[in-house]
Amino acid sequence: MSIPSSPTGAAPAAAPTRSRHLLPWAVVVLVAVGLALAGPIAQPEHYHDFADKRAWLGIPHAADVLSNLGFAVVGWYGLALVLQSRQRSSLDAIRPGYALFFFALMLTAFGSGWYHLVPDNARLIWDRLPIALLCAGILSAVWRETLGDGRWVDVLWAALAVGSVGWWWVTDSRGAGDLRPYLFVQFMPLLLVPLLQWRNGTPRRERLYFAAAIGCYVLAKASEVLDHQIFQHVAYLSGHTIKHLFSVVAGLIVTLNFAHRKREADRP
Repeated sequence: MSIPSSPTGAAPAAAPTRSRHLLPWAVVVLVAVGLALAGPIAQPEHYHDFADKRAWLGIPHAADVLSNLGFAVVGWYGLALVLQSRQRSSLDAIRPGYALFFFALMLTAFGSGWYHLVPDNARLIWDRLPIALLCAGILSAVWRETLGDGRWVDVLWAALAVGSVGWWWVTDSRGAGDLRPYLFVQFMPLLLVPLLQWRNGTPRRERLYFAAAIGCYVLAKASEVLDHQIFQHVAYLSGHTIKHLFSVVAGLIVTLNFAHRKREADRP
């Protein structure tokens, strides 16, 4: 018995399957083309001029350095959850992406802390690389679960993350640092994660987790831009320190979502 075909001759399920993949890839291509047409995006001239330069216990820029400790705590907790979930086959699709996300959170604690001790471009690469990797990790986890693609998605987004920072480093060494690929890797999860979850009908609870995490990340970026203004009006805290705290909360929310998924998988 033959399978009923659509007017074009394709099986009825083929078109929805293709459209599920077409939309996210179309977004990726459109954003990439838009950035390409925009031309090189340079790092702000006074990027390393952070508002809070106070030292504490011999640690320069102490608030910006020490506020990174939260990333290590959240990343360690997340990696522990990943290790405890290894026997849960229902989490196989998302486990590699989450593992990369949590590992990158721990790297962020060290990389960002190292950078903020003596902020300059030579150390900035160790701050940006973990951030790019954690963006790649969470996007690949959601991508694989919602679209059903294989491990190549993890490899692709991780490679793009490393390449984006490498591109900035190489172009900066030539006197014209270009942030476009790095900004692309950072922006894609903010756009694609809600889109993929909406198209897939992801449970409302999980979508709210990610919406809260994205909201905290947006607040973190706003605090970064208003670094000096916030420091002038908020006692003891600069905008950049607050950025770190909002980012830690965003990472914790994602971690709590994985903890909830693990509890669901553990149920008989």
